[in-house]
Amino acid sequence: MERIIPYTPHSRTLAGKYVWWKRPEDALRDKRHFLASLMTYATMKDTLWMEENFSRKELIDVLQNPPIGVFTPRAWHFWHYRLGLADNENDIPDLPRRGF
Repeated sequence: MERIIPYTPHSRTLAGKYVWWKRPEDALRDKRHFLASLMTYATMKDTLWMEENFSRKELIDVLQNPPIGVFTPRAWHFWHYRLGLADNENDIPDLPRRGF
């Protein structure tokens, strides 16, 4: 069963900061989208909080099942290297895109 993000003052603050268009409680219900937003836009301090509170496996899951339209190319590449999923540019899959 997927772990629910605890609704704490800090997680609520991060949800409001990085998923500002949703109510924090709604943003925290979608773990992949919340984590992808942090992985893309978070400050170093907030990134360290994320890495302390979520497992490597959970972060890899976000890369393997990413919400479309959240990651920037820079963040997409960074996290593949950071999590040891890529040794070079050829190891990084294309950023997912919306189809028409």
